[in-house]
Amino acid sequence: MKLVLSCEHAFPDIPGKYRYLFDHEPEVLKTHEAYDPGAFHLFQELEQLAEFSKYQSIGRLLVETNRSTFHKNIFSRYSKKLSKLDHTKILESYYTHYRTEIENKIEEFIHSGNTVLHLSVHTFTPVLHEVERNCDIGLLYDPGRYSEKEFCKDWKTAILIENPDLKVRYNYPYLGKADGFTTTLRKNFPENYMGIEIEVNQKWVRGNKMDTNNKNVILKALKRMNPSD
Repeated sequence: MKLVLSCEHAFPDIPGKYRYLFDHEPEVLKTHEAYDPGAFHLFQELEQLAEFSKYQSIGRLLVETNRSTFHKNIFSRYSKKLSKLDHTKILESYYTHYRTEIENKIEEFIHSGNTVLHLSVHTFTPVLHEVERNCDIGLLYDPGRYSEKEFCKDWKTAILIENPDLKVRYNYPYLGKADGFTTTLRKNFPENYMGIEIEVNQKWVRGNKMDTNNKNVILKALKRMNPSD
């Protein structure tokens, strides 16, 4: 099995030519709306297990790399106002380039006779719309794919062996089969591909750094799974 690691919301950064879009609300670039705090830190920790890894350096308030191009939120309320030409250039420069490189590597591994485990690393805000999210770690998968379901079941068990006090939930706070990068890749690779998103509660993040204990728990639990054997 080959582990491919990705992080679609690693940073909030906006290219210089588009920064004017945020002149009236610059503080939004420091919030969870702009990126997933702590996700890149966890991504870096898990890289030691990966055969291939890639993170998106551009913030999702310019373009949402974890959505299909037809999704209504592919562009944010800030970038939607740009021209169609700008949208096309943004997709070509940042969105398509990122996703194609990962997809090509997955295709290469599968064509070489390997099964690919693709882990997409995310974090989520503890409270959304005044509702507290009752979860420490979410494991998102497609319930219709047996291999993904079994992997998440085993990974949850491994996580709880490391720390039984953590609350680990399946397909929470989002559904694993909802529109996203892994959803597209499942369609492109119906066999020998598992697409899992891990979502960690941002209550465990300080200064864009993941809590050391929980970061280590996730790493040790994943090592138990031997993802790159």
